[in-house]
Amino acid sequence: MFQTFKDWFWLERFWLPTTIKWSDLEDHDGLVFVKPSHLYMTIPYAFGLLIIRHFFEKFVATPLAKAFGIKEVRKVIPNSVLENFFKHSTRQPSQNEIYGLAKKCNLTERQVARWFRSRRNQERPCTMKKFQEACWRFAFYLVITVAGIAFLYDKPWVYDLWEVWNGYPRQPLLPSQYWYYILEMSFYWSLLFSLGSDVKRKDFLAHVIHHLAAISLMSFSWCANYIRSGTLVMIVHDVADIWLESAKMFSYARWKQTCNILFFIFSAIFLISRLIIFPFWILYCTLIIPLHYLEPFFSYIFLNLQLMVLQVLHLYWGYFILKMLKRCIFTKNIQDVRSDDEEEYEEEEEEEEEEEEKEEATKDKERDCLKNGLGANRNLIPNGQHGR
Repeated sequence: MFQTFKDWFWLERFWLPTTIKWSDLEDHDGLVFVKPSHLYMTIPYAFGLLIIRHFFEKFVATPLAKAFGIKEVRKVIPNSVLENFFKHSTRQPSQNEIYGLAKKCNLTERQVARWFRSRRNQERPCTMKKFQEACWRFAFYLVITVAGIAFLYDKPWVYDLWEVWNGYPRQPLLPSQYWYYILEMSFYWSLLFSLGSDVKRKDFLAHVIHHLAAISLMSFSWCANYIRSGTLVMIVHDVADIWLESAKMFSYARWKQTCNILFFIFSAIFLISRLIIFPFWILYCTLIIPLHYLEPFFSYIFLNLQLMVLQVLHLYWGYFILKMLKRCIFTKNIQDVRSDDEEEYEEEEEEEEEEEEKEEATKDKERDCLKNGLGANRNLIPNGQHGR
């Protein structure tokens, strides 16, 4: 049954123009052509990228975050009674429960409320975590974009879209195309694998769809040898993401002016590359130009359907970008609109906690000053007068 399905899945009429056979794409005379088996390597490479990411976040992103003044979430003072109540009863106790726990632990109600607030903050993704993720994505997009430009700058199909289909599908695979594709696909696999541990945002489902669509599109274009158009799609997407991740990094570091400038640059590049170049350049290249060379066939239709799904996602994110631009223009502040409400609420609580600690520290200083002042006054009272 499996062999029957495999034979049906790889039928030439699904993947190739009517006059082309798989035998036409076998390696010969030193020319190498794409093979579906090449894609197996993307999975181990994805895990390799996750390992690299771990060490990058630990030895590069974390020191950089601390240099920007970003602090890690403070660990709460261990308390077995409060910890047991937190895990087995509720994370947000009522005022009566706080009163009872305060009596049981010999603490003030304010100390118990602060312990629970800090304990909740300890479990949520902190600013440090967000900065690390943005820093990693920025580093990868920067490297892959520079590599993509180096790979593509001398390719004729970058400047003449008709060259994308010249000789298709008998187009040999270049080493630069191999590594560009494999690394890009491995990166999206790694993002998919890490979704469970990364910061969860409002558009979580859209991210899952985006990553799956990207992997599906790259895998399909690889197997059908749409490598030339595929590299154009990748460079158009990567060039904007660098600026988004850098803007996020400075946003988490609270460099608002720098964040705003970078976000404006990102917005301009995104709107130009994905709402103008992609539909009127890339889609024109994949939808219209092939008809001058070939009769429509299944993989041609399926490829363009996937690209249209991608364009819908572009419009979806374009809405959020315009929303953020409006906020930036009228309030002089950019907030990541994808952050979920609970995280924003917890961040407000954390700020309140910091204010409370500052107030308490100020009161402690005032009490110390008062005690010192009283002590000095007592020393000024003549002997024998203290009891009066």
